[in-house]
Amino acid sequence: MAENNNNKGADNKSDKNLKPKFNSNWIFAILAISFIAIQLIYSGKTTPKALTRDLMEMISNRDIERLVIVNKEIAEIYLTKEALQSDRHPDINVQGGGGMGLGAGSQKPHYTYNIADISTFEPFFLEEQKKAGYSDDEIIYPETITRRNYFGEILGWTLPFILLIFLWMFFMRRITGGGAGAAGGIFSVGKSRAQIFDKDTNVKINFSDVAGLEEAKTEVMEIVDFLKNPRKYTKLGGKIPKGALLIGPPGTGKTLLAKAVAGEANVPFFSISGSDFVEMFVGVGASRVRDLFKQAKEKAPSIIFIDEIDAVGRARGRNVNFSSNDERENTLNQLLTEMDGFGSNMGVIILAATNRADILDRALLRAGRFDRQIHVELPDVKEREEIFKVHLRPIKTEKNFDIAFLAKQTPGFSGADIANVCNEAALIAARKNKTQVEKQDFLDAIDRIVGGLERKNKIISPEEKKTVAYHEAGHATVSWLLEHASPLLKVTIIPRGRALGAAWYLPEERQITTREQLLDEMAYALGGRAAEQLVFGKISTGALNDLEKITKQAYAMVSYFGMSEKVGNISFYDSSGQGDFGFTKPYSEKTAEMIDKEAKEIIDSAYERAINVLKDNMKGLTELAELLLEKEVIFSEDLERIFGKRKADILKEEKEKKSKRKGVPASGKSRASSASSRKKPSTGTENIPSEAELKEPEKPASKTNARKDTNKT
Repeated sequence: MAENNNNKGADNKSDKNLKPKFNSNWIFAILAISFIAIQLIYSGKTTPKALTRDLMEMISNRDIERLVIVNKEIAEIYLTKEALQSDRHPDINVQGGGGMGLGAGSQKPHYTYNIADISTFEPFFLEEQKKAGYSDDEIIYPETITRRNYFGEILGWTLPFILLIFLWMFFMRRITGGGAGAAGGIFSVGKSRAQIFDKDTNVKINFSDVAGLEEAKTEVMEIVDFLKNPRKYTKLGGKIPKGALLIGPPGTGKTLLAKAVAGEANVPFFSISGSDFVEMFVGVGASRVRDLFKQAKEKAPSIIFIDEIDAVGRARGRNVNFSSNDERENTLNQLLTEMDGFGSNMGVIILAATNRADILDRALLRAGRFDRQIHVELPDVKEREEIFKVHLRPIKTEKNFDIAFLAKQTPGFSGADIANVCNEAALIAARKNKTQVEKQDFLDAIDRIVGGLERKNKIISPEEKKTVAYHEAGHATVSWLLEHASPLLKVTIIPRGRALGAAWYLPEERQITTREQLLDEMAYALGGRAAEQLVFGKISTGALNDLEKITKQAYAMVSYFGMSEKVGNISFYDSSGQGDFGFTKPYSEKTAEMIDKEAKEIIDSAYERAINVLKDNMKGLTELAELLLEKEVIFSEDLERIFGKRKADILKEEKEKKSKRKGVPASGKSRASSASSRKKPSTGTENIPSEAELKEPEKPASKTNARKDTNKT
């Protein structure tokens, strides 16, 4: 019975929601139509105006029956029946005269005459009649009346005020976002703007559409299961988690996971963005927070999802002088109170997503508000394969398509990047008029996303082209011969995006990076400039991107990772994001000079390593550059033919042989997220300004070096 009553109540609510709401825009439409109708009515048939010459002719022809002076300004002329029946007044005949009466009794005059001065008009009118031979009995004396248009006067006074009021209401509705909330208009500015999804809402996304993210899905699915079967947990004394925070880089599927929760849960789901709390009026954000939780409590059990919570959840008191009591902090304070204050929030679960957890307020992250912090990391190779399977469902691919190959070619790609790859591949295949998407289309799509669009028609001088060829050959040579450098896929001197040349690498997927690996990556990043110095005896601006990356890398090694002997095992990195390092440095001027000196020494030593490697392999460098000039694109097979197998591959084979002799299987590589990445035209390892970036891999395997911005020095 209870279920029936509840269902009945739900049906009644849904019926109420289906009723059409009054739209105040109809008021504007009715007023506009009324105003236009009034104008048309009062300006329908205009009375012809007579000139002085016309008036004198009408007097001489004895056409005037009577003349009425209105308000001492206008003379209304009424014609005789004989005059109307004649052909002297064709305009009057066409318009039907001054009405059906056609005489002195007609309501509308046949002509009007503008009087300049009433004192001179009357003598003139009488004098003209005498000249025309009128007798005393025939003379027409003007009638004088006063006429007032009360409606027009009222309309003239009130219409401006009415227009001002409605204009003010219109602009206020626009400012407040169209009157969100039940009441609409300015009085609903404090209403919540959350979208509500319930069992009656058709949400097509579920957990089967979320590939990878197995650990995150398990955590979130447990919350959904608690809402469906609460007794399973409460009988053991457990309590429902109050909140879960989804943390991860952009594009990893945090919002998608929340959408899947909305599709799976049979409870009301309130979705809102963090920026929706922010408004130009003081106190609006806090009011919207209160209204949101009020609605959620009324429909408990329910779920609230706040996307991009860092918009209102920034740490307080970071800069007391500038933002100690602003609107954002008031909103945050209200949010903290609603999440875990004196009031009861039983049955309301809060989900939130952010990619900047380091700047969130500590009070927001504590247990009791967000009991769980779910990290959504970049997918590894197996997870990328699953994501590809999801996004390839609507795409027509060739038979026996190797999805695992694509997963290996895209290290560091997020779920959003993979979706973009699939879409770009379909567009490329359609551009070539293919009936299905092939492997090469996906490879072209990866190159398009990572390196940019090919610009084969870009005009490059032979000298510049030769410089670019040796620059890229220097990168490829050093990376091939160093042990810890990333394996090379291909090198091209075809311009892409803003780069004149590019090299693609396939970095190992690892979670930690050693000092030796970092030094090797810096060395091959400087290989391009080293090649220019050795071959041409001069350097160019083509190494701008390389220098930027290695400079950041060197300073990170010294000041973050403690990889300098002189500075020691000291890190000045603030993982909490709560420090004031933007205004004051956590070290002295002497230490700053030491950091600068150590970073420069690391870069200089990496440059010397690149120079020495190229000197020892000058013949191979020249052969590789000439091959680049000839083919414009070369692959790893060409480098193996010139330099032999990579040192890393040789050492790996020797290690496997030793392991087989001892009967111990060779240690495989751990399935982990990539520590280096395929970056858009770049070289070196990742820039490490924050903890989040330290933990996540860089974007797929490409170093696109370039002679980017050749005008820059």
